[in-house]
Amino acid sequence: MKKVSDLTGRVAQMQEKSKLQVDRKAPSESTLQTNVVQLPVWPDSVRGLPNGVLRSALFGVVRRGKRAFLQAEQMASVENLSVLFTGPRLDQGDLDVCEHCFHLARTGPLGTRVQFSAHSFLKAIGRDTGKSQHEWLENALRRLMSSVVEIKDGKKSYAGQIIHHWARDDDTRQHVIELNPAIARLYSKDGWSSIEWKQRLGLKGQPLAQWLHGFYSTHAQPYHYKVETLLKLCGSENRELKGFRRELKKALEKVASQTGWSWSIDETDLVHIDKTPTRSQNRHLTRRKTDKKPRGTA
Repeated sequence: MKKVSDLTGRVAQMQEKSKLQVDRKAPSESTLQTNVVQLPVWPDSVRGLPNGVLRSALFGVVRRGKRAFLQAEQMASVENLSVLFTGPRLDQGDLDVCEHCFHLARTGPLGTRVQFSAHSFLKAIGRDTGKSQHEWLENALRRLMSSVVEIKDGKKSYAGQIIHHWARDDDTRQHVIELNPAIARLYSKDGWSSIEWKQRLGLKGQPLAQWLHGFYSTHAQPYHYKVETLLKLCGSENRELKGFRRELKKALEKVASQTGWSWSIDETDLVHIDKTPTRSQNRHLTRRKTDKKPRGTA
C-alpha cells in the first residue's frame, strides 16, 4: 500500500508541475485580450491614416518612370514632424494601396493575417482589373513591404515597415498582409485623420490634387502655407516655382470641385483654404478652446 501511496503522490506532484509549466507557457484569455492592439474602426466611406503620413512628402507627387531609391532620407514635412525614409520613392498610387490595406486591417487585431483577392482590392481603389493592374498591385505591395519609415510626430513615434508582411498564395490567388502592431502608436487621439474616400477616388490620376486633398484633410482649420512651402511638402519633382504655381492652381480647382472647399492665393503667395471641419475635428477645436480658457472661467 505504501508503494501505491508513494506513486500516487509522485503523480500528483508531476501533474502540479506540468500545470505550472502550462500556465507559464500559455497566458490566460484575459491576458491575451489585454495585449490585443487594433486600429480605430472608421466607417466604410472613409480611410484613416496617421497625420504624419499625410503631412509630408512620404507619398509624394512623383513622375512616372524609374524611381529613385532613398537611403535614410529626411522627407519634407510640417513642423514638429520628422519622417525618415528608406526605400523606393512612393507615389499617390502607392498611397491608395496603403490606405486600403489599413482599411482592411482595422477590423481585427494588428499582426494577424488579412486576406483579399486582387480583383476586389483593385475595384475598391478604383482601378481596372486586367493583368497589368494585377502586376501593378503586386509591385505596389512589394514597395510598401520593402519601405522602412521612422516617423516622430510630437510624442508619437513608429519605426518599421509600412506593411510588415505580404505574400500571395499561388493556389488560392489570395493575397495576405500583416501590419506591425506598433504602428497603432500613430493612431492616438488627434494623431490621425479621416479621408473621404469618394472624394479621393474622384481625383484619381491627379497626384497633386490627391496630395492636397489628403494634406488639408488633416487640418481642422488650415494654416496658410506659401506656394514654395507646398512645393517642398508635396515632394513634387517640378523644381520651377512658376510652373508649380500653375499646376497648384489647377489642382486646387479640382479639389474644390470634389469637396466644396474654397481657395485663394494672395499677393504674398500664401495659399488660403476654407473648409468645414469634420465632426472629430470640431471636437478637437472645442477641446483646444477649452484648454485655452483662463483659470476661473466657466
